[in-house]
Amino acid sequence: MNPLRRPFRYRYDSIVLYLIGINILVFLLQEILPRLFRFDLTAYAALNPVLVIRYRMIWQFVSYMFTHGGISHLLFNMLALFIFGTQVERRLGSREFLLYYMATGVLAGVFSFAVYWFTGLYHVFLLGASGAIFAVQLAYAVLFPDSVVFLWGILPLRAPVMILGFTAIELFSQVFGRGSNVAHLTHLAGFAFGWLYFLVRFGANPWKALTRRR
Repeated sequence: MNPLRRPFRYRYDSIVLYLIGINILVFLLQEILPRLFRFDLTAYAALNPVLVIRYRMIWQFVSYMFTHGGISHLLFNMLALFIFGTQVERRLGSREFLLYYMATGVLAGVFSFAVYWFTGLYHVFLLGASGAIFAVQLAYAVLFPDSVVFLWGILPLRAPVMILGFTAIELFSQVFGRGSNVAHLTHLAGFAFGWLYFLVRFGANPWKALTRRR
């Protein structure tokens, strides 16, 4: 068997809830530490090209995923992680899910870092779990292609339609939405690395699941 496709022994440990807890804890520290100790955790943990290159702060490729730019940023990401992540974790198992989440998030950060560095965007601070969560939404659509998601609680969409629609919006926003603070590039990178994960790890082409008829 290809070692890259060797499955983990299935177990379910509610990793999603732990991830949500860590994100909430880090956000609270982002708010509290500057006030109590004048320590800016956001600048220390968010991903910045200059800090990575000059000061070797390579942990930022991981820590950026657990920092957020505000309460609404945190709430939207954690809600998406809970809704889609719990189902994906139950299907894949906790170890596989954690590997998928961390791999796609880190790789999305590395890709974004490379683009920022080579385009001269040295002062960008990348933060948020959106890259990994976008990959989780892709996994949900691939694993549950007949699932119906109520967008904004109103509009019913099949999961593949939702994720392909989101991807088209992100691509359009990346091309035409100059000046936005939203990291559309990182979202697209999360989607791309999630797609690659399915190809390499499972030998499955997500396109077949996303486009198959009921």
